[in-house]
Amino acid sequence: MKKQSVVNTTAFCKTRILAIKDAMEILSGKWKFHILGTLIEGNKLRFMDLLREVEGIAPKMLSKELQDMEMNKLIIRTVCNTKPVTVEYEISEYGKTIRPIIDEIANWSIAYRTSLLNK
Repeated sequence: MKKQSVVNTTAFCKTRILAIKDAMEILSGKWKFHILGTLIEGNKLRFMDLLREVEGIAPKMLSKELQDMEMNKLIIRTVCNTKPVTVEYEISEYGKTIRPIIDEIANWSIAYRTSLLNK
């Protein structure tokens, strides 16, 4: 007989767990935080500028990640009326709300690495 869950049975816990799953789904992957952080700091950037800034990412992967983030309304894609056509990416207003989260993750990681070195 399977034991029943005890800790995560409240409506509050279930709502938080679902919210965290949603966030992890939207922000999962190796590159999304790096791309978002770059756009937060760099304002508007073209595809090739992003490719240079996000070290190690392949063009196909950058394109896929940008499409995902545009679909999730984290970034805005603007096609410029130039010859040849250029595309600019910028963080959306909603995407800007992730900055404190990125900052806290970075602070946590710095403290974690420091704690490992001080053992």
